[in-house]
Amino acid sequence: MRPLVIDTNVVLDAFVFSDARTVALVDALDSGRVQWLATQAMRDELERVLAYPHIVKKLEFYGLQPGGVLSRFDRHALLHEEAPRAPVVCKDEDDQKFIDLAVQHRAQLVSKDREVLKMNKRIQKLGCPAVAPAYTGNVNEFSLAAGQ
Repeated sequence: MRPLVIDTNVVLDAFVFSDARTVALVDALDSGRVQWLATQAMRDELERVLAYPHIVKKLEFYGLQPGGVLSRFDRHALLHEEAPRAPVVCKDEDDQKFIDLAVQHRAQLVSKDREVLKMNKRIQKLGCPAVAPAYTGNVNEFSLAAGQ
């Protein structure tokens, strides 16, 4: 089972917006077919983002509570210590922690962030491809699309 590092926007797509591209990812998490690696800083970022006014409105629309989203994070994510700085650096410092953890554990980095996906060739050389969740049409098939 290859470990995954999942960025905050994909977590929101999966646990708040129920984006079709993340249905298979959620199923894979629920069934234990994948192992999600995270850090406390990643959880803290999710908690902070869940308090943004536009996200609060979406939570209300979908009948969700921030605590429920965080509970799902806690149920699925295996927390690790902060990873050392990877030899590749992202332009967006907020995304660096995801890259660092993925590189340390040779995990797939699941992101839809353009800057992260543009780095795919560089981080793939370090054993951790950057991939985006992909809709396959089959909710039982977990699929990830390679970064650019």
